[in-house]
Amino acid sequence: MRSLLRLLPWTRPYRWRFTVGLASVAVSTALFSLIPTLLRRAIDRLGQPEPWVPVLEIAGLMLMVTLTMAVFRFTMREILNGVSRVIENDLRDALFARLTTLDGAWFGRTRTGEIMARLTNDLTAVRMAVGPAVMYLTNTIFGGLFALGFMVAISPRLTGLALIPMLLLPLVMFRLGRVTHDRFERVQSTFGDLTTLVQEHLAGIRIVRAYAQEQAERARFAELSEEYLDRNRALVRLNGLMNPAFTLLAGLGAAVVLGVGGAMVLEGALTIGTFVAFGLYLSNLTWPLIALGWVTNLFQRGAASWGRIEAILDAHPTITDPVAPRVAAVLPHATAGRTITFDGVSFAYPDASGAMGRTVLREITLTILAGTTLGVVGATGSGKSALLELLPRLADPTAGVIRLDGIDLRDLPLATLRAEIGFVPQESLLFSETIRENLHFGTEDDDAVREATRVAQLAETIAGFPQGEQTMLGERGVNLSGGQRQRAALARALARRPNVVILDDALAAVDTQTEAAILRELRTALAGRTAIVASHRITAVREAQWIIVLDEGRIVEQGRHDELVAAGGRYAALLERQRLEESLEAA
Repeated sequence: MRSLLRLLPWTRPYRWRFTVGLASVAVSTALFSLIPTLLRRAIDRLGQPEPWVPVLEIAGLMLMVTLTMAVFRFTMREILNGVSRVIENDLRDALFARLTTLDGAWFGRTRTGEIMARLTNDLTAVRMAVGPAVMYLTNTIFGGLFALGFMVAISPRLTGLALIPMLLLPLVMFRLGRVTHDRFERVQSTFGDLTTLVQEHLAGIRIVRAYAQEQAERARFAELSEEYLDRNRALVRLNGLMNPAFTLLAGLGAAVVLGVGGAMVLEGALTIGTFVAFGLYLSNLTWPLIALGWVTNLFQRGAASWGRIEAILDAHPTITDPVAPRVAAVLPHATAGRTITFDGVSFAYPDASGAMGRTVLREITLTILAGTTLGVVGATGSGKSALLELLPRLADPTAGVIRLDGIDLRDLPLATLRAEIGFVPQESLLFSETIRENLHFGTEDDDAVREATRVAQLAETIAGFPQGEQTMLGERGVNLSGGQRQRAALARALARRPNVVILDDALAAVDTQTEAAILRELRTALAGRTAIVASHRITAVREAQWIIVLDEGRIVEQGRHDELVAAGGRYAALLERQRLEESLEAA
């Protein structure tokens, strides 16, 4: 549970709330501890002449104590439970903020379902440790001290005998607490696996149905769900053992009090009222100790979950703004795009462990002049996407330097660099918002959005929807066709009016007729901008001022369209194959 100490910085902004809340716990517990003493006086008064007036006075005093105690108990719950919710919200915001800074390599090693589990179940466990567990632990400490003090004042001998069975409590708590921590970690890990399975199944539901794998997926889910159930049962059995163990020890103490204390009453060493008060104080001591098992469980769960949350908060992005000794550079104002230079660039994707994996780009040296368009072609796996991802620094080269207008990309603040670039990746992700909100992502310029939708041949498509641009999209834009999603992603990128436009096979799902119309509009739209267009279709790059052909991460051919066709190399072979495919389709 020592890991929970690292939560203290998150509680410091609310230390005064904690102070008031914990003080309310202490006051309410102190008031509660007065009730047995008042009851003792009332009982002892009943054996005296004319007891009713004093007894009624004591009853009135007990009522006042009870009402005041209720006020403080409400205050402690309102403050401590409330501040735990605020801390939970702070942690959730911090987790999301951290996730937005982490690079693709980290997400490649961490499953989405596992992340979701930490943002939900683990945060709840931490909140319970910070709020209710702290509140009940404080109540247990003060309640135990007050009760113990009154018990010693009544009879030190009887108190010592009653506490003998409870000396075993620390041992029970330590042994069961360690096991609880381990079992809860396993429960949360399995919950992450289960969440991942559900998330992947829902994302790929069309594939599951197309391959008739519903039964197999249900079997996988049932197996994992059964494992989750078994691990929860193991945890429940442990929790079920904790309270009876504490209750047994407390019951032994009560039996000692009944036997020894009863004898003391018969001997006249204790009055009946004092004996009753002692029994109530023992109860006041016993029930907090029994609750200590639940509190220990909450702390162990919170510690296990906090470790999982810390793993995200302590993760550091490998791609950051310039840090010393680098000094952030300032880009000059651009009037006709940006000049991009690749100087001996190589790149390898990291593997699952974070180590360097297979090299996908090898010694790329290339200059793209401002205002020109570069076409990139090559077979699947040749390195086209990797080349484009390096420009907005979604990844950094493992060797070499990339410059924008002569400035090393690593010397530019990320926000500055990415504001220069409109990037359309292969996977056209749209958010579960309206079409309008998707197109305005990153810009508020209505005129720019209208122009971009016209270029992307999307205006008529939007007009055809019943709600137009207010049409709500499903998750990842599922209610649009693949071509419509690609055109929406293209419009979103162009609407920002960036100086550099990067299209990674951005028209692969668009039919040839629509593609031709978009390419005609793009010639005008890209005027005065630097563009890099990667595509498996020659038609998408043939108008580019310069074209490179990649193979296994190397530039094997480069030149203009006519030059490459005349050379009779890979580019010409690819063009010939595509012409043959088109003629076969036409036939």
